[in-house]
Amino acid sequence: MPEIVIGLKSGPVGHAFASMLAQSVGHTCMFAVRDLNQLVKPATMMTSKVTIPSAEYVDLLGGVVQGAISDGVLDSVIEGVIPKEIVEDICIVATIWLDLRCAEDENLDKADLYRTNYEAMKLAIKRAFASEPTIDELIANRKTIKHYALDGVVEY
Repeated sequence: MPEIVIGLKSGPVGHAFASMLAQSVGHTCMFAVRDLNQLVKPATMMTSKVTIPSAEYVDLLGGVVQGAISDGVLDSVIEGVIPKEIVEDICIVATIWLDLRCAEDENLDKADLYRTNYEAMKLAIKRAFASEPTIDELIANRKTIKHYALDGVVEY
């Protein structure tokens, strides 16, 4: 479940991107790489939305999920969603939700974990470049779409 910002390296997103290199205890930031020494373009920095609890969690975040995010970025370039001509000028910051229980789940399907993060990253990029959802869509769906965690908590 990536949430992203995309912008020029020379602008505020680029500044945030560079600031993430300072690291924060429990919220490790890492470049999205396809493999060792294969930084994806546009340059993408990812971090966990939760405090990283274990080496097993790091292995999932910095392995399966990192590969999925990187492949989603590169395939977005290949498919023309991100124009190839601008990949050196922009950067992406992605915050990633990976449930803490994943690292302890003996039945975890790593292929499914890859697929869901790959598809989610591609969708996030597509929506960012298309400026979606529009404000009109948000207004129209205000009473029909709600956050999954609010089911049964808030009546619309």
